[in-house]
Amino acid sequence: MLASIYIHIPFCKQKCIYCNFYFSTSMDSKDLIVECLKKEIESRANYLHNKKIKSIYFGGGTPSILESKDINSILNYIYKHYNLDENIEITFECNPDDLNFEKLVSLKKNGINRLSIGLQSLNDKDLKFMNRNHSASQSKQAIFDAKKIGFNNISVDLIYGIPNQNLNSWKNTLLTILKLEVQHISAYALTIEKNTQLYHLVKKKKVNELNEKKFLRLYDELISFTKKNNFIQYEISNFGKKDFFSNHNIGYWTGNHYLGIGPSSHSFNGNSRSWNVSSNKKYIDSLKKNNYNYKTETLSLKEKYNEYVFTSLRTIWGVNISYIEKKFGGKFKDYFYNEVQRWSNHIIMLNKKNTYILNDEGKKIADKIAADLFAV
Repeated sequence: MLASIYIHIPFCKQKCIYCNFYFSTSMDSKDLIVECLKKEIESRANYLHNKKIKSIYFGGGTPSILESKDINSILNYIYKHYNLDENIEITFECNPDDLNFEKLVSLKKNGINRLSIGLQSLNDKDLKFMNRNHSASQSKQAIFDAKKIGFNNISVDLIYGIPNQNLNSWKNTLLTILKLEVQHISAYALTIEKNTQLYHLVKKKKVNELNEKKFLRLYDELISFTKKNNFIQYEISNFGKKDFFSNHNIGYWTGNHYLGIGPSSHSFNGNSRSWNVSSNKKYIDSLKKNNYNYKTETLSLKEKYNEYVFTSLRTIWGVNISYIEKKFGGKFKDYFYNEVQRWSNHIIMLNKKNTYILNDEGKKIADKIAADLFAV
């Protein structure tokens, strides 16, 4: 089995209106964080039991805040202490306003072979509302420059369901993405999370949420657009051209093991899940004392089954009955088979492969279906 490494870079220039991820807007501790990341990389090298690393993913926060020397130093520690696949995918999340020509050249030189660019929208009004730090023109220029330098595996993040977003605006964003000739799209419905600025605006009725009908119109347009233009929906929120699916995404949704490095990062080794403290200061203090501040939860057989159903049902590979029987036993196989019958209008069974996948209508309520199939 292959494995992945996730590096969390906990810094951003400013806070987006919808974001509830952990990060800091103060860069004072940046150098200390980089040193601690390297220390954790070295000290947790046995976590993945020498499995081949298929993907490295720099996420955040905003990894593109890092200097070239920081990226190089972090990667060298991984190269030194882990068993890497010769075709490893190294993804780097970045904001368009950070991607000047010099930055892109340095990323290429450091071995980054996949960019994930946080466009979110190509409508300047939407970007301003979300408190993004870039414009639509900067996004287009960043992709143009990245391609010019030689990046041929570019993913873009988009958000739909933004208050006041209409169908024409969404169509224009998608058409522009098509013209930019990227290989992958991650598109997420805007969710209103507690303790975000957006949550408080909605609560005070200063901003109106889009209703479900409008959300579904935007989603249907996304599905129609991606099908028409040869993007494959391999996971509910992820669309890739042939041979350009994200290895990191696939690993996560198909149960591969992964190691999370950095504040608030999560790890999974098949039997347990662990997560680091969500505080730069506490993370630094614990690494200094060699007293690693992460919590661990051991998963029961029932929890492993539920996780398999939840993640697999979101993908084109679906839930396999034979795998359930082999991995979790006949009791869980029978339970799944009995419960899944009520969702026959939303799920397709592939008889030859003994696998259940969601149809287009089922994907709209995937979480609800998965929850109904959970063992309780």
